[in-house]
Amino acid sequence: MTSSAEDTRSPAQRYAAARRRRQAEHSELGRFRRGLEFELDDFQVRACEAVESGHGVLVAAPTGAGKTVVGEFAVHLGLATGRKTFYTTPIKALSNQKYLDLIAVHGKASVGLLTGDTTINGSAPVVVMTTEVLRNMLYASSPTLDGLGFVVMDEVHYLADRFRGPVWEEVIIHLDAAVQLVSLSATVSNAEEFGEWLTMVRGNTEVIVSEVRPVPLWQHMMVGNRLYDLYSSHVDPADVRADPPLNPDLLEAIRRARRTGSARAVPGRGPKNVQRGGRGSRHHRGGGREVARFPGRVRPAPRPVVVERLDREALLPAIVFIFSRAGCEAAVQQTVAAGIRLTTAAEAATIREVVEASCAAVPPEDLAVLGFEAWANALKRGVAAHHAGLLPVFKETVEQLFAAGYVKVVYATETLALGINMPARSVVLESLVKWNGSAHVQLTPGEYTQLTGRAGRRGIDVEGHAVVVYSDEIDPVAVAGLASRRTYPLRSAFHPTYNMAVNLLGALPYDQAREVLETSFAQFQADRGVVGMARQARKHAEAVTQYAEQMRCHMGDFTEYAELRRQIKEREGALSRERSLAHRREARRSMEGLPRGTVVGYSRGRRTAHAVVLETFDGGFDGPELRVLTDERQVRTLTSTELPHGVSAVGSVRVPKNFNPRNPAQRRDLASSLRNALSEGRLADAPGRPGRGGGGHGGDAELSRLRERLRAHPCHGCSHREDHARWAQRWERAKEEQDQLLAKIQRRTGSIAEDFDRVCAVLAELGYLGDGPAGATDGPAGAAEGTAGAAEGTAGAAQPGERGAQPPAWRVTEDGRWLARLYAEKDLLLAECLRAGVWDKLSPAELAAVVSTTVYEARSPEQRGPGPIPGGRHGRVGQALGETTAISSRLAELERLHHLPVTEPVDLGLVGAVHLWASGAPLADALRAAELGAGDFVRWCKQVLDVLDQLATAAPSARLAQRAHEAMGLVRRGVVAWSNV
Repeated sequence: MTSSAEDTRSPAQRYAAARRRRQAEHSELGRFRRGLEFELDDFQVRACEAVESGHGVLVAAPTGAGKTVVGEFAVHLGLATGRKTFYTTPIKALSNQKYLDLIAVHGKASVGLLTGDTTINGSAPVVVMTTEVLRNMLYASSPTLDGLGFVVMDEVHYLADRFRGPVWEEVIIHLDAAVQLVSLSATVSNAEEFGEWLTMVRGNTEVIVSEVRPVPLWQHMMVGNRLYDLYSSHVDPADVRADPPLNPDLLEAIRRARRTGSARAVPGRGPKNVQRGGRGSRHHRGGGREVARFPGRVRPAPRPVVVERLDREALLPAIVFIFSRAGCEAAVQQTVAAGIRLTTAAEAATIREVVEASCAAVPPEDLAVLGFEAWANALKRGVAAHHAGLLPVFKETVEQLFAAGYVKVVYATETLALGINMPARSVVLESLVKWNGSAHVQLTPGEYTQLTGRAGRRGIDVEGHAVVVYSDEIDPVAVAGLASRRTYPLRSAFHPTYNMAVNLLGALPYDQAREVLETSFAQFQADRGVVGMARQARKHAEAVTQYAEQMRCHMGDFTEYAELRRQIKEREGALSRERSLAHRREARRSMEGLPRGTVVGYSRGRRTAHAVVLETFDGGFDGPELRVLTDERQVRTLTSTELPHGVSAVGSVRVPKNFNPRNPAQRRDLASSLRNALSEGRLADAPGRPGRGGGGHGGDAELSRLRERLRAHPCHGCSHREDHARWAQRWERAKEEQDQLLAKIQRRTGSIAEDFDRVCAVLAELGYLGDGPAGATDGPAGAAEGTAGAAEGTAGAAQPGERGAQPPAWRVTEDGRWLARLYAEKDLLLAECLRAGVWDKLSPAELAAVVSTTVYEARSPEQRGPGPIPGGRHGRVGQALGETTAISSRLAELERLHHLPVTEPVDLGLVGAVHLWASGAPLADALRAAELGAGDFVRWCKQVLDVLDQLATAAPSARLAQRAHEAMGLVRRGVVAWSNV
C-alpha cells in the first residue's frame, strides 16, 4: 500500500524510486543488511555505500554507535568479490575478540589471526591482525599481501598514541593504492582534517561523522548515598551545549555536605530515584564557585554504598573506573567484605562452571599463587576487577561473564575502555585525575567521553548513565565541562625510526624516501600549525619586552646580575646532588658484609629503629640488601634505596643456628632477645641518621668566586633588587618559552624529513648505511666504538637534505639488512648487541633474561633498578648486561649529539624473574622475583617472546638464532602460553 506522498509523484519518479529499491536489494549491501538482526543507521548506510562504490572511508562516531558494522561489511564485500580483507586493531585483546566475532559469522575456514605470537590460518581470505603485523608484511613484501582488497583500521585514533601511532601512518602511506582503506575512529573534532590527509595519500576518501549516540547518556553525580542529575531538567542529554545549567538540587546537596563535612544525604531532600533535573526550574550557571566557599572535608561514598545504590536504581551492570590496579583489587575485597551478593544461586552456579572450564589447564599450585579462590568467590557474587596486572585467562573470563550478564560490577582501569566490547548500563568514575606514568593529570574531555561511552547497551538499554562520585576534590562545573565539550583533536605521533629508515632506503632512493615521509599526517599538521604558532610567538615577544623593561635597574645591567644568581643556584644544586651521591655510597658501605646476628640501627621517620641481621646478600647493581628481624617480630628486607642514610652496627645478639623466620615462636624469642639487649643497655647508641654527613657548600672555590662576583656587582646594592629579581625570573621564563617556540617553528617546516636525515646520519656512522652499491659492507665491525668522538666531527657539518646540500647516495649495508628485520622499540640497541656478539655465549634461558632489558620498563621510578643477577655481576649474564648497558649509553650519547630524542635506557628489573621462569622455576618464584602481578609478568614475557622471535630471524649467526628459538620454547609455557586464543 502506497502513502499519499508517493501517490503525488509522477509515474517516472515512482519508477525511478522502485528501480533504486531493486538495485539496493540486489546489491551486496542489500544482501548484507538482510543478514542483520537490526536496521542500519543512516551514517552506517552511507559509509557502506561508499565502500561498495570503491571509495575509502573515514567513519568517526561515538563509542557504541556501531562503527564496526562498516568494517564487517568490508569483510562481507571482500568474501563476495574474491578479495582478501585484513582487519587490523591496535591491541592483541581486541584482535582476539574480533577474530572470535568473525568466525562466528563466516566460519573458521574463512578467518585467520596474526598477532605476533599467535598464528592461526594466516592464509585465510579474512585475517585479523595487529597493525604492527601488517606494517612488517609491507616492509617484507610478504606474498600474503597478494590479492588484498580491503584493510579495516579499527580504532584508527590510535594514530595519536606515542608508541603505536607511527605504525598506523606507515601502513596508511605504504599500502598499495588499489587497496580500499576503511578507517574507524572515535569522535574527533578534526575528522575533516584527517580525511583531507587520507585523500591526499590514498585517493578519494569519504568522511562520515556522527555525533549521535544510539543510546542517550545521562550524566549524574553521587553525593553520599544519593544520585542527582548533573544538569538541570531543561538540558537534553542527546544535545548538551557548552556551559550547560547545573541541577540546583545537586548544588544544594553539595553545599550541605560541605557545611557538615559529610557527604551523607539529608533526610527528606534528594529523590528516591534518579533525579530527572530536580524540583527547581531555574537555570544555574557557575554553581561550582558558590560550592567552593564551603571548606568542609567531604569524602566519596564508600564503594559498597555506591554498588547498593546502583542496584537499587536498576543501573547495573556497571563499570567502575579506578585508575589504580591496587585500587581495583581493594574495591573487590571491600564489596565482598560488605556482604554484597548481586547474583542468584543459579547464576552463581553457572559462573562457577565457566570459571572451572576456563582455568582447567592451570595447575592447582599456580591457582593458589594467583589467588584463584578469592577471585572465583567474588565472581560468584557478581563482582570482579579488570586491569593489565590480571592474568589474561582471568581477564578473558571476566569479559566473557560480564558480556553474558552474569557479572554485575567490574572495577577497572582505563585499559578496559580501549576497544574491548564490554558495554554496561552505567559507568562510574571515582576520580577525574589519573597517573600517566610520570605525573597525576586531569582527565581530558576525550578520555572522559571514551570512558563513559561504555554506558548504554545498544538493543538492551533505552539510556546509559555516567556517574561521578562526589568528593571535595571534584567540582561539578569541571564535570560538566568534561561531559559537554566536543573538542577532541587527533594529533599525529609519527616520527622516523631506525628500522623504518633502513626499510625505506631498502626500497627507495634517499630523496624519494624523504619525500614519502613528508607526506605523513604529522608533517601535514605541522605545516598547518605554523601560522598559529607565529601569532603566539608575537605575543610572547611582547611579554619578553615588557618584563625586560620592568627589571631594568638604574645601577647596572640587571640581566647580567640575574645570570650570576642563576649560576649560583645551579652550582648549589650540583653540589647538593654530589653530596647526596656521597651519602648514598656511604649508606651502601654501611650495609656491606654485616655478619648474622648484628644489631643495626636505622632511621625510621623521626625515630631510630633496631633489627637483627639474618642474612646479607648482594642486591645487584642497586647495592646490598639486608634480611632482618625487627623488634616488632617482622621479617623485612632493607635496601639502600629505602635507607638513604644507611645503618649503624650497634652490637650483636645470638641467632640460633637453625633459626626459621617462618616460625612465629622463633621470631618471638629472637625479637625478645633484641628488646632485652636494648633495654639492658648492652648495645651502643645508634645515631639518629646513620651515614649522614654535614651540609654546606662553603669549601667550593667556584661557588665562592660566583658569590664574590655577585656581591661586587653594582645591582647588588640596589634597594629594589628583589623586585627587579622577580621581574627577571618572569623575563627568563618568558624568554625560554619564546626561544622554544621559535625553535619549534623552525623545526616544523620539513621537520619529519629532517629527523629522518638525523636518523640516517646515525645509521651511516654506525655502518648500517653506506655510500657504495646496495648490499656493500663498508667495514662496520666495531663501528660502535668511539661513536661519540666521531659524532663530534660531523655535528657541525651540513646535514643531508639541507638546501644546497647534495642528496647522499646512501644504500643499506649487509648489517642494515638484518636491522630491517628488527621491529622492536629499541631496534638499534638490539642490532648493536647482535653485531658486537655480546649475547653469543648465553644459554637460551640467559638470552631470554638479557633480552628482557630491551622491552621492560618499570611503571614508576621507584620500581626501577635490578634485582639479583643470575650468576652474579661477573658471570655470563652479568657481563652481558654490563656490555648491553654500555652500548645503550653510547647510543644515547650519539643520539644527543645528533639532536635526536634519546632512547630510554635498558631496565634490568625483570632479568632475574625471566631467568627463573625460562629455567623452569615455579610461577610463585618468578612472580616473587618480578614483584609484579601475574598479568604484568605474562605481558612482559609476551614482549620478550616477540623480540626473541625477531632474533631467531635476524640474528647474524645460526647458533644465536637457534638459541633464540630455544629460548622461546622455554618462556612460552604455563601462564604465558594459556593466554592465546
